[in-house]
Amino acid sequence: MRRGGLDFISGPWPKAFMAAASIQAIIGLAFEAYTFAMFQTHLGDIKKDNSDTNAQYRTIPTFLTLFIFGFLYELLLVWDALRLKNTIQIIGICIANLALLVYTAIQIDQIHEAVSLLGQNGSLNGAYVDSNGNQVTAQKALWDEVQPFLIAIPIILAVGTIAMSFVAWKLYQVFAWDILKQIGADYRMKKRFLDFQVYIALLKFDFFFFLGFTVQFVVIVTGYSNAELYLTIAAMPVTILILLAAAYFTRHENKIGTWCVIVLYVAGLAYFIFKLVRIYQPSHAAFYMPVRKSLTAFAVLAILLLLFTITNGFYCMNNFGAGLKTHLLRKSLAEEKLDAGSVDMHHLKPSVATRMTID
Repeated sequence: MRRGGLDFISGPWPKAFMAAASIQAIIGLAFEAYTFAMFQTHLGDIKKDNSDTNAQYRTIPTFLTLFIFGFLYELLLVWDALRLKNTIQIIGICIANLALLVYTAIQIDQIHEAVSLLGQNGSLNGAYVDSNGNQVTAQKALWDEVQPFLIAIPIILAVGTIAMSFVAWKLYQVFAWDILKQIGADYRMKKRFLDFQVYIALLKFDFFFFLGFTVQFVVIVTGYSNAELYLTIAAMPVTILILLAAAYFTRHENKIGTWCVIVLYVAGLAYFIFKLVRIYQPSHAAFYMPVRKSLTAFAVLAILLLLFTITNGFYCMNNFGAGLKTHLLRKSLAEEKLDAGSVDMHHLKPSVATRMTID
């Protein structure tokens, strides 16, 4: 059965999941954009010789840019998961939404600190005298404007997470029955493909948290050497290539390539552990202060994701040579164009149809 256009969201539950993610993203993007606009409106002269002021000045735009990217990237993952009927990725999106909720809660305190420091250094405009004749500072004027919106964002994400989790459960039932009707794959092949699905989904989430940590480090943190800066910047495109290579080697069951990728994962794991320790070292803590909480959150999530990715990579390698490769690569040229290089469950039909258990 071939899918085209928006047929993959023709059912009520796919529509509900896409709607929940879209409404959440639209409201979140609007609130983040308003916060950024208010910040730009109140921004005055920045003292270039004050490293603390410069770091705090970069903190707010960086946070807001990351959130905007996060909402848009999540929408892309939702579209991808519904198109492929990938329940693993849908569950991962709900977990990622919860992580984004935690990050938005951290954002409130960190932006408040940035606004306060910028105001104390005379880098904000907008001070005024209220109707009672009281002087209102620029930082208080700005904070009063944006605080309600910053508080509302995690609340919206909490409601969105609950709604998406409920719909995800319904989608699991719908997709499991759809798979049972359409493919009838045996349990062992289903289990191998499940390992592959989990691995590919982890790679997609790895990308966001790796990128988020790196962007914050490069843009906001000070006190590092030029060599460390250049290496960190170079790591961004290299990371993308590694993740693409990981998917390619696993699909084609290239054991040497997969081993090389896992070694690079271990190196990445060591890097994030090193950075997590460095954030709290007394000799370097001051450099990380503007984004210490958010960098800690991203580093911890990146470490956990890497541990899961490494573990699942070994599961996938253990499945090499068991017949999954044939199913993954059995696509016509037209299907390749339609799926844009992705994989769905419709290609997992065994040569002899057997009963499949839904666990």
